[in-house]
Amino acid sequence: MTTAESHEPVRSAEPESCTTAGRVRGRWEGGLAVFRGIPYAAPPVGEARFQAPRPVPGWDGTREAHAFGPPPPQEAAFQGRTGAPDLPGGDDWLTVNVWTPDPGPTDRRPVMVWIHGGAYKLGFSGSPGYDARHIARDGDLVVVTLNYRLGIEGFAHIDGAPANRGLLDQVAALEWVRENIAAFGGDPGQVTVFGESAGAGSIAALLAMPRAAGLFRRAIAQSVPGTYFSDDLARDIATALATEAGLRPTVAGLAGVDPRQLPAAGEILGARMRQYEDRWGQLARTQSLFSPVVDGEVLPATPWQALSNGTARDVELIIGHNRDEFRLFVALSGQLGKIGDDQATEALRVFGPGPDGERAYREAFLGASAGELYELVQTDWLFRMPSLRLAEAQVTGGGRAHVYELTWQAPGNGGAFGACHGLDGTLLFGTFDAHLGPLLLGPEPSAEARSLSSRFRATWTAFATTGDPGWPAYDPDRRLVQVLDSDPVVTAYPEETSRRLWQDHDFPALPLIK
Repeated sequence: MTTAESHEPVRSAEPESCTTAGRVRGRWEGGLAVFRGIPYAAPPVGEARFQAPRPVPGWDGTREAHAFGPPPPQEAAFQGRTGAPDLPGGDDWLTVNVWTPDPGPTDRRPVMVWIHGGAYKLGFSGSPGYDARHIARDGDLVVVTLNYRLGIEGFAHIDGAPANRGLLDQVAALEWVRENIAAFGGDPGQVTVFGESAGAGSIAALLAMPRAAGLFRRAIAQSVPGTYFSDDLARDIATALATEAGLRPTVAGLAGVDPRQLPAAGEILGARMRQYEDRWGQLARTQSLFSPVVDGEVLPATPWQALSNGTARDVELIIGHNRDEFRLFVALSGQLGKIGDDQATEALRVFGPGPDGERAYREAFLGASAGELYELVQTDWLFRMPSLRLAEAQVTGGGRAHVYELTWQAPGNGGAFGACHGLDGTLLFGTFDAHLGPLLLGPEPSAEARSLSSRFRATWTAFATTGDPGWPAYDPDRRLVQVLDSDPVVTAYPEETSRRLWQDHDFPALPLIK
């Protein structure tokens, strides 16, 4: 492949494009035109706070699009996860960023829109880990990344506000893409959304949302989390959050507090969720206070229900997961190699499928250690089985889905992380020195890591361009999937034991226990 320098023409001016709100000026970087911090909706403050996103006010002249917009308010842990030492301030959280080989309006390249993860409470499109230059350059396409409201601002289900405001932000960003991306050299009729973890959960929700219909042609969901809240559960959580802050769970009650102060209530409550176990059930054993809400309006049904009914049959999908998803959380909590049988038993009883989950896992995985069982059941409950069952739902509804599993073992820390959660994102973006890269890959990525990283991008961008990732679609008879490793192969689904254990579980919205 030619280098960026060999195909980059000499340009004396900064690139400019015209959006529906006004003209923007970006920069040439390594053969790409890059535009950062373009607003796609008005700042969600003042009267717009806790409401659906509103149109962005227009501007005169040319707006500089050189810097990322500010991150949405979120927990203090966020600063250390971005890799960005200096974060911009302000209220203009709802912005997009564009990487394009040529912003000329005569070009029509495929478009990929990235939705970041972070448990619906953390994340920032300006994180160095989400620098999309390798994807745009290697795939010769346009890449868009975006911010959306998080935590209480985006997902708390409060009186006087629409549910799932963070998802409505994503819809507004996709509408911006439809209306403006042609001016950046993109094809608005060939849009692929892709995301990981909460970003994949957002995509699953978008597939089920009437307001998102027609805004994208293809989707790639990496490690879909299975947590979606019922209306009652989401309202009960919002009440607990507001009570923690000494407020009422209403727009009027919360709007008087600076949005940057509210995440502290989530941090405090997240540290002692066990006290709500009699009401929140499985959720109380996690630290996930936020998820999409099946409210019957913005999100009418769970993604599994919606796709089984054919809601997204016209959208081409890639859905997959990593083999050792939960290993990351065990390692980061310092529990790796320290899980005892009591902890394993508790996890199996809480997260296993059905009332006999513990027995089923112990019989299915004879000889597995306590630590292995602890990881397996939470990996399956939270990511692996929700992802697989979403692909199966798409097929049931008359659509097409391609399934993958990443099994390549991250070499960092002597290989202790395995093929853990988040490894796929690092490989896809090729940003080895940011976010989880140094932790999972070590100080200098190996040739094997770089090769697999290139394969990820080639596969994802080929799918965005043609709809064909290079392996057969999943079907309930052969169950063929792409196993991504140093020597990738197409084979029958590798986690057949887990698939059988979960085959009768339909992943309903998590209930409030009354």
